[in-house]
Amino acid sequence: MMASGKVAFSSVASTDSYDGKDTGKFSLTLTLDDNSAEELGAKGVRLKEYENTQQRKFNSKYDVEVYNLDDSPFVGEIPRGSEVRVMYSYGPVHPQWGPSTYLSKVRVVTVAEFEASTPDEF
Repeated sequence: MMASGKVAFSSVASTDSYDGKDTGKFSLTLTLDDNSAEELGAKGVRLKEYENTQQRKFNSKYDVEVYNLDDSPFVGEIPRGSEVRVMYSYGPVHPQWGPSTYLSKVRVVTVAEFEASTPDEF
């Protein structure tokens, strides 16, 4: 399966942490395009709404292959707001949360520029 969107959170270069503890998983949270959100929703995957957009977190216990458009390896974390396409598979269905989404590969379509959010008074 494939989904497209913009990166909200990226932990593909190193494993994710939650509450100060390493989860042991790689993850990518996407703000999904409309087609991807519809397809995932139709399969019963629970999506999170954030600022009138649909988001989904894709996980993997294994290193995730990340590529640029020219098939060269992408190095480092993917900046927030970058446009990507992900390959994923469905896992077991949880009675409350729906099917799991396992991240396989990522293709970076456009890399977002890093914007410093430090106020001038800092």
